[in-house]
Amino acid sequence: MKKLVLIGAVALTLIANGAMAQDTLRLLTWKGYAPAKLVKDFEAKTGIDVKITYSNNEEMIAKLRATRGAGFDLAQPSQDRISFVQAKFPVYQPIDFSRVNTDQLTKSMVEAVKKNSAVDGKAYAVPFCYGTTGMIVNTKLAPEAKDWSDLWNPKYEGKISYRLKRPLLIATAFGMGENPFALYNDKAAYRELMKRVEKTLIDGKKLVKNYWTSGDTQVAIIKSGDANVISGWDGKGWSLHKTNPDIDFIAPKSGALGWIDTFAIPAKSKNLDAAYKWINFMLEPENAAYFTNKEGYGTASADSIKYFNEEIKANFSRSFPKEDLDNIKWHPPVPEGFETIEAKVLDRIKAAK
Repeated sequence: MKKLVLIGAVALTLIANGAMAQDTLRLLTWKGYAPAKLVKDFEAKTGIDVKITYSNNEEMIAKLRATRGAGFDLAQPSQDRISFVQAKFPVYQPIDFSRVNTDQLTKSMVEAVKKNSAVDGKAYAVPFCYGTTGMIVNTKLAPEAKDWSDLWNPKYEGKISYRLKRPLLIATAFGMGENPFALYNDKAAYRELMKRVEKTLIDGKKLVKNYWTSGDTQVAIIKSGDANVISGWDGKGWSLHKTNPDIDFIAPKSGALGWIDTFAIPAKSKNLDAAYKWINFMLEPENAAYFTNKEGYGTASADSIKYFNEEIKANFSRSFPKEDLDNIKWHPPVPEGFETIEAKVLDRIKAAK
């Protein structure tokens, strides 16, 4: 009799654990990426509880490496932090795109993430949200500034500012008509391109008013009138536009630089159904718009703009008509050793007179 009771207790425990796994989504994500209202709506709609652990790229990698892809059902790494981890430590599983409602997504983002998260021909991520670096311009004082090349245009001498970090090198290459990302498989060719980028920026150094180093300094520089043409982040440009309509964020004609945060499924996810339901739910246009209205980031949900608040809708409509949205240059994973090349280039530019 005792044996039967014991077996019954074990069975009940297993059933309870199974039910818990089926009725819980363990989400590893960034703060702000799972708004309380949407969590509540999802739980009411599906009966699935959402258990959230907040993290960042480095912590996500560490947690999933430590457990070999266990402990979570869904994670949200940046798209350029997936393939190199997956190649060395298989902590994710390939995305089953038949379970993703890609019809509601911006196709160029889906294709970029498929490409940049791929390992052995399989894609490991779905795009969620994005942000960009482009140009913040006083359009009254520099109405013709439209591309990265204006950061070394003599017309704007003494009124140019940018951050002297690796994105500037990438932007300069695109502004020169080159595609640096296409050379990520050829280290020697990339090194030669960086030499040309270095020369362009050293030759143009005399035109630069100063370098900005933070979100606050980029705002202060153009707000004060010290510079009229600067590199900058979309959100900062839009906040400036709100107080001074002459200042705005512009997507450079050769392409803004973009980051994408994604959905990726850990290798040992216990609740795939919940993971795919959450992905599709968060990318439904009205839900994606709620996220954007709250956090300010763009979303991969193609029709979400219909539900943006008027100010945010106007920002995206001005800065990212479809051709500019599809022309964003999404940062792929950086090959080993390339950042060392770039760091030396940046040091030489800083030291140049």
